[in-house]
Amino acid sequence: MRRSLGLFSAIAVTSCLLTGFPGISMAQSGFTLWSGVKAENQLNHRFDFGGQANGWDRLRLRIDNKKMKTAVAQFVISYPNYYKGSFDPNKIEVRVKGKSVPLQEAKWDKANNVIEIFPQEAVPAGSNVEIVLSNIKNPAFGGMYYFNCSIQSPGDVPISRYIGTWIVNVGA
Repeated sequence: MRRSLGLFSAIAVTSCLLTGFPGISMAQSGFTLWSGVKAENQLNHRFDFGGQANGWDRLRLRIDNKKMKTAVAQFVISYPNYYKGSFDPNKIEVRVKGKSVPLQEAKWDKANNVIEIFPQEAVPAGSNVEIVLSNIKNPAFGGMYYFNCSIQSPGDVPISRYIGTWIVNVGA
């Protein structure tokens, strides 16, 4: 049995290398194999309290400064309809270069599976950003959830731009 598991693992890793599937990437909960999200589009995140199913937690969603090519007037986080956790819009914070920025508004549109965040002033291009979702209730059952981030730049005609995807793993 032990040999067959080792052989299976070796075959799985070799097939990944030979077939060109996206490589292994680090997420908070470990490795993500075959996520379907290109490595350059994966964003980092972290749970402060372990990301346990049915638990209260704080989720830190990070955006690297290289992804912040324009100033941001609005962050839009969409998540799948099968994510059955909850968010507290009064406990959402945007941190730029380690400092909290004042928000005009943070809204959780539960019906459309979207969180919208409006900073009082546009977040400058080239900034490291951390969106902190405190007082969240993780879903009762563990799973992998794709949280997508889009931004809107300031201006007369706001244009939405995809920034990347956080692959959020909630444990069992």
